[in-house]
Amino acid sequence: MLTGGIDESTFSNHTRGYMQERRKNIRYHTIGRARIPAVFEGDMLLKDLSITGCRIQCAKHLDLQLNTRYAIQIIPESVVKTGSFELLVESRWIHSREDSCEAAFMVVESPKGKQFESYVDYLAWRSESELVTSE
Repeated sequence: MLTGGIDESTFSNHTRGYMQERRKNIRYHTIGRARIPAVFEGDMLLKDLSITGCRIQCAKHLDLQLNTRYAIQIIPESVVKTGSFELLVESRWIHSREDSCEAAFMVVESPKGKQFESYVDYLAWRSESELVTSE
């Protein structure tokens, strides 16, 4: 088991191997979208994602509470052929101002694990491809 109640066996060897080579909790950059209906009805930017956490950014002040559980709907980038999925998360840090908010969350549970796995695998593959291309 990984931190946050996510079963490592649900992830491909590619994702597990890449994470172990780099660092324990590598986060992959993304331009997906996120929604937290309990807090804000609009879309937010999903800045990064890993099997253990994510970070969001919003151009509006959000009333998020530290160490609180939320359901976040993740809408993957359009190039990814997987549907949206929900993550149950717990807030870890919040930087909120009058006109913006950025927050990081630890993943507690992923009810649709296959879609989550598919998106993280895509982000890992893309990240690995960008490293090879830039060398």
